[in-house]
Amino acid sequence: MKRTVAAMRAMLLTGGAALGATLSTAVFAQDSAVEEAQPATDVADDDAGVGNEIVVTATKREQTLQDVPVAVTVTTGATIERAQIRDIKDLSSVVPSLRVSQLQSSANTNFFIRGFGNGANNAGIEPSVGLFIDGVYRSRSAAMIGDFPDISRVEVLRGPQSTLFGKNASAGVISIVTQEPQFQFGGNVEATYGNFDAMTLKGVVTGPVSDTIALSLAGGINKRHGFVRDLGTGGRTNERDRWFVRGQGLFENDDLKIRLIGDYSKIDENCCAVVNLQPSGATAAILSPLVGGQVNRPDQKFDNIVYNNFPSTNDIENYGFSGQIDYSFGPLKLTSITSWRRLDSLTNQDSDFTSGELLSRNFQDLKIDTFTQEIRLASDLDGPLNFLIGGFYFNEDIDQSNELFLGNDFRTYADLLIRGQSGGAFTLPLVEQLLGASATLLPPGTLGVPTPPYTGRSFVAGTGMREAYGVKDESLSLFGQVDFEVTDGLTITAGLNYTKDKKKYHTDVVSNEFFSALQLSNFVAPATNVLVAQQVGGILGVPGGIANPTQIAGFAAAQPAAFAQIQAGSSAAANQLTSLSALQFLPPFLNVPNAVEGNKLKDDDLSYTLRIAYDVNDDINVYASYATGYKASSINLSRDSRPFPEDRAAIQSAGLNLPNLTYTSRYAGPEDSTVWEAGLKANWGLVTANVAVFKQEIKGFQSNIFTGTGFVLTNAGKQSTFGIEFEGSAKPVDELTLNLAVTYLDPKFDSFKISAFGDLSGTTPAGVPPLTAVFGATWDQPLGDGGDHLILSGTFHYEAAYQPVEGLPGFLVRAPDGSFTPASVQAALLAGRTYKRDTSELNGSLTWAMANGLELSVWGRNILDDRYIIQVFDSPAQAGSVSGYPNQPRTYGVAARFRW
Repeated sequence: MKRTVAAMRAMLLTGGAALGATLSTAVFAQDSAVEEAQPATDVADDDAGVGNEIVVTATKREQTLQDVPVAVTVTTGATIERAQIRDIKDLSSVVPSLRVSQLQSSANTNFFIRGFGNGANNAGIEPSVGLFIDGVYRSRSAAMIGDFPDISRVEVLRGPQSTLFGKNASAGVISIVTQEPQFQFGGNVEATYGNFDAMTLKGVVTGPVSDTIALSLAGGINKRHGFVRDLGTGGRTNERDRWFVRGQGLFENDDLKIRLIGDYSKIDENCCAVVNLQPSGATAAILSPLVGGQVNRPDQKFDNIVYNNFPSTNDIENYGFSGQIDYSFGPLKLTSITSWRRLDSLTNQDSDFTSGELLSRNFQDLKIDTFTQEIRLASDLDGPLNFLIGGFYFNEDIDQSNELFLGNDFRTYADLLIRGQSGGAFTLPLVEQLLGASATLLPPGTLGVPTPPYTGRSFVAGTGMREAYGVKDESLSLFGQVDFEVTDGLTITAGLNYTKDKKKYHTDVVSNEFFSALQLSNFVAPATNVLVAQQVGGILGVPGGIANPTQIAGFAAAQPAAFAQIQAGSSAAANQLTSLSALQFLPPFLNVPNAVEGNKLKDDDLSYTLRIAYDVNDDINVYASYATGYKASSINLSRDSRPFPEDRAAIQSAGLNLPNLTYTSRYAGPEDSTVWEAGLKANWGLVTANVAVFKQEIKGFQSNIFTGTGFVLTNAGKQSTFGIEFEGSAKPVDELTLNLAVTYLDPKFDSFKISAFGDLSGTTPAGVPPLTAVFGATWDQPLGDGGDHLILSGTFHYEAAYQPVEGLPGFLVRAPDGSFTPASVQAALLAGRTYKRDTSELNGSLTWAMANGLELSVWGRNILDDRYIIQVFDSPAQAGSVSGYPNQPRTYGVAARFRW
């Protein structure tokens, strides 16, 4: 099989090189947007059509939305302009089946379609939703964020798309299509100003160099003061500071078309605000005079204030080169698409989210290099049969390093927690003295027992964890799709995609935090003996205060009742040591590869699509389909990566067991998705209606749970969703266009026995709104006969209440055998159920579009100032405390644009 894969890879690369001989640099990737019909000079007047007449390339062929027999939502450049959609995360306000959120940094965006997706803050996770920009696959969320430049349209394909897009699209695809260079000189420029001193400037200019060559250059800058005041640093957070430049070249003659693209974008901003939602005893310790920290009150969660020690760093560079070559000969078109991309992301954050210096550094340096090559051949035959066949090669290197260090206040903070938990019986110095004395009673080499002294060695500022991870990913896909028109209007489609994927990964993680390396359970028995010796020695008046074994035995024989009481009290006190395990969140790490665990993964999959489509008449099309999808294994690149439970015995036998080593997973295996879907598309001119009814499921769903400092990545047994989607438009009068889109979802975990919270089978997955609706209206009023227009546009985005997380792992408590106690599991689940999220966002704009190309607008987003918490999680190193990310408040401003 290795020989076969190597041969196929060589064939693809050789073919790409032959077709790309005219290119001097690496050129772009897989294309879901073949040709662009809309001129750059007139974004608002979409030449590609309106309603169901919009031209899309969802199936890698140009078809109208009416004719394409898949569930796809199209957002035009005009809608994006008028709604002041600034980047990908704003798309969910106009696409109800899509949910997009940005969490702990500017480098992370999470995508969910029909409730399926992954939290993408873990760079080792394969995406469930593939994002393509002009056919270029963006493999990780950090490479997906960018302000929209010269956008033509955005296509959101719902459901598994693996037949044509491989492993990258098990839940769906987002395809962004920008404008090609034009053979007519033109362009546009836009400037906006809004509250929080928001300023954007962007534009594009395009034109011909010759009869066969055209160029375009787009660029923009986006700045905004932070809307959240940081009362700890005196600055602001949740700001914008980003810019981009994008150049294109187009060569085109009768049979040959070459499109080259180079782009560079830069983000350097302070993001993202975290507020406290539920304080705990840990919060009280932070607020104490000894620590002197501050944190917002829960009733201030929407007051746009936070407390940090230092501003966050989000320094992100994203750049790449691409090229696409289309060569037509007769009814066939041969396409080669090549790409190379690079992402450099530096982030740092005060991750205790308080002004107390508990954590002094949470730094990440992430680098991703991606190369892709696609070749495909498509037919446009007059007969009943048409086909598309091709291959796709993907190669990616991920290098990630992290640092998490304790701050100057952590030792005092830990002392306060220990005092509070023991009712004042223990302090941190006393615990260290007890552990040190107990260590002398343990046999040499006992697990987790370093050499005394212990005093002053725990929770020292600057200690913590240094991490390095690496992943090499290589995959190859062969795909094909055949459309056969059985009779006039009745078409049967069959598609196949075989993907072979292999990964190699390694870790180099070192923790030097002293207390986290102690196996506290080993100290209980000797600590009991030490406490007994101290108390007996005190009663007997022994010099030094410590009784020896002979003195203890004599006291026990003389006063058995008193000795029994002393022994019981000492045992109870010593057992309290194990309750301090919540402070051991930086334990020693077992690196991979090792003598038991390998570091190579190999997956392969055959995905397929079967579809029947029928044109009932000129106005109504119906279709039914069954499709499968595939997502490759994902690797846990976080400090909570742990060996699998089945490797426990082998690890212990090999002498690899470490103090506080727990067993969960290193990676999550592949996902297999399926969907049954039936749909109707109707276009009656003044009214359009698209309906899809589906049952979608994923076996082995990759669950990624944030623990406060890392992630638990596991496979769920099976998650399924029944859903109904409706999208419609109406034009009751020439001036008025109405749009309505509604998504109903009924998800459940059919089987999820090994979640972070035990068996969740039969429960409702978190993070999925049961009902989402978007209502839009546009009134386009001509002003006289001069060609001026007044355009009033608005959208209302609604999401019914839902639970953001299944539970909160910070509430889990381990029993002596390493399992979680049933009471703590219920507490963790109940903590998650406490929080609900619902959305009611109104966006709108009023534009005066003049005949001379000048447009003036006023706009607002979240006009009703609807506030909610995007996501909740355990406050790092603060047991029982809960934090969350607040959404953006009301924004508004003015804009001016000019087209020529």
